[in-house]
Amino acid sequence: MKKKLVSNHYIQASLHGALKQGFDPQPLLECAAVPVELMHKPRARITEVQLANLIRAIWRVTGDEFMGLTERPCKNGVFALMMESLFQLKTLGAMLQQSVRFYNAVQSEANFAIRINGDSVDIDITLVRPELDPDHLLQEFLLLMWQRFSSWLINSQLAIQATRFNYPAPAHHEEYTPMFGEQLLFDQPTAGFMFSSKLLASPRVRDPMELDSFLRQSPLEVLRRVGDNNSLSIQVQRLILNKGLEQAPTLEEIACCLHLTSRTLRRKLKDEGSSYQQIKDRVRCDTAIRLLTEESLTVAETSELIGFTEQAAFCRAFKGWTGVAPSAYQATNK
Repeated sequence: MKKKLVSNHYIQASLHGALKQGFDPQPLLECAAVPVELMHKPRARITEVQLANLIRAIWRVTGDEFMGLTERPCKNGVFALMMESLFQLKTLGAMLQQSVRFYNAVQSEANFAIRINGDSVDIDITLVRPELDPDHLLQEFLLLMWQRFSSWLINSQLAIQATRFNYPAPAHHEEYTPMFGEQLLFDQPTAGFMFSSKLLASPRVRDPMELDSFLRQSPLEVLRRVGDNNSLSIQVQRLILNKGLEQAPTLEEIACCLHLTSRTLRRKLKDEGSSYQQIKDRVRCDTAIRLLTEESLTVAETSELIGFTEQAAFCRAFKGWTGVAPSAYQATNK
C-alpha cells in the first residue's frame, strides 16, 4: 500500500504541548522515525504512519490523550473506554448520543453537542481554552476522530455534508480536503461537521473483537485519509501520475485532457489555492519518498524515474521539498 504523506506542519503542531511541558522532542521524533532536522523545515513531508507514531509517543510521555493542548489532561484510555461503552447500543444515532454524553461527563476541556436539524445532524466541538491549541491540532483531531469512528462502526464511509472550522484557512489548507472532504467552511462561529440524519438509523456492524484491532491501530485509523476527492487539483495530480514523471506532461497537455484552456486551468487551480508547478512538485516529492523508502531505490534511480536528467538537480529539489538530502531521508526511514 502506498504511504500517504502529510505536511510538516503536523510535526510542530503535535509537539507543541509536549514541548511546553518540557519534554525533549528528539526521542519522540526518533520513536516515529522522523528526522529531527525536519522540525524546522516547513516544506517537509512525513507519512501518516510517522505522524500516528509521533502522536502515540506523545500520548505515552504526557499520559494525556489531549497531547498537552488543554489545561487539564484527558487520561490515556478514555477513548478506548468510550468506544467499549458503545457496544451495548445498536444504531449510529444511539452511539453518537452516548459518545457525546460520555466525553462531556469525563472531561471539562472540550464541549461536545449533537443536534438534529431536519434532514441534517450537526456535531459541534468547542474547546474551552482554544488558545492552548494554537495550531488547531487537537480540535481537528477530535473532528476526525468522530468522523472516522462513526464510519468504522457502521462499516461505511459517512457522507459528510460539510466540515466547519472556527478559524481562517491555514497555509497548509491543501491537506484538509483529503482529510475532511470537499465541503470546507472556514471562519465559522463554531467547529463541527454535518451529515444526513437518515444515517442515524444505520446499524452497528462491528463487534468487540474488531474493536481491539481498531484501538491497536489508533491513532492511525483516525488519521487515515479516506474517500473520493475530485477537486481539480486532484484530477491534475492523477493525470500527472498516469502520464508518468519521467517526461512529465506540460500544463497545456493537462489542460487539453481536462477540456480547458491553459489560462482557465491556471485560474481554477489558483481558486483552489494551488498551481500546476506546486502540484507537480508535490507529486514528484511524494513519489521520490516512496521510491527511496518503500522500494529502496538508489538516489540516482529515483532521480531518473521522477524526471531529472541530473542527479545533483534532483538532490537540490528534494532538499527544497523536504528539508533534507535524499540520502539522509532514506537512511532515517529504512
